[in-house]
Amino acid sequence: MTSEDAHRSGFACFVGRPNAGKSTLTNRLVGTKVAITSSKPQTTRHAIRGIVHRPDAQLIIVDTPGLHRPRTLLGRRLNDLVYETWSEVDVVGFCVPADEKVGPGDRFIAEQLKKVARRTPVVGIVTKTDLVPKQQVAEQLVALQEVMDFAELIPVSAKDSFQVDELSDVLVSQLPEGPQLYPDGELTDEPESTLIAELIREAALEGVRDELPHSLAVTVEEMNPREGRDDLIDVHALIYVERSSQKAIVIGRGGERLRAVGSQARRQIQALLGSKIYLDLHVKIAKDWQRDPKQLRKLGF
Repeated sequence: MTSEDAHRSGFACFVGRPNAGKSTLTNRLVGTKVAITSSKPQTTRHAIRGIVHRPDAQLIIVDTPGLHRPRTLLGRRLNDLVYETWSEVDVVGFCVPADEKVGPGDRFIAEQLKKVARRTPVVGIVTKTDLVPKQQVAEQLVALQEVMDFAELIPVSAKDSFQVDELSDVLVSQLPEGPQLYPDGELTDEPESTLIAELIREAALEGVRDELPHSLAVTVEEMNPREGRDDLIDVHALIYVERSSQKAIVIGRGGERLRAVGSQARRQIQALLGSKIYLDLHVKIAKDWQRDPKQLRKLGF
């Protein structure tokens, strides 16, 4: 086997401002949903790993939270998670959406990435190319090129799969030679309970007011097969908010909104587990949990 034919394996991570399309791109490359997506900024709160299996390589993509100016202890911890991930991967993909001008937030991230680029290759990725004309994509590539020196620069669209395979090739080319790190068929190493909590949070984020997303957290308290039935799993979960006014928003008039959240989440969880589930949701107030170290620990941050 020549060096060019050798199997490669390693880790890549996508970074960028909140809502730059990192999670959607992760899901498209993996071929299934492993990271939740939302139009709300800072949806991602964990470094979710998605595994891309290829005959010539195994690419593990670490989807990180959007880097931002933190206003809470939670925000600072999410930024720390991003920096920690950068230091551990083989290649970094810097995502900038095609439909937004390169701004101060992007330049701040580029300055941080320059420190990493001495030892880890950084690939520039213009995302969401389906939203703009080709000329605007070309202009964005030129603008991004001026921000820092990249190992490669590539435009993609996760929505219509434009150049997604090419991006996979680019990332794999930067990986070291090595054996498979995960068994065939495994698409993520996240515990099921974490993925379920994230799917519930994604459903709860739909259609809520702008101030609410950061205040929402979800924990799965219990998950067991129903006694006497092998086709049904009982899932009991808590949705945490910070104030009673937020609790009223999540529950909705007569519990209507919470039922809609449960219905949407149930469909996604059943697809994930391949089994019918009974989903029991309750909303609980944890006052100012984003700023409280003890509550953050309890909620897994």
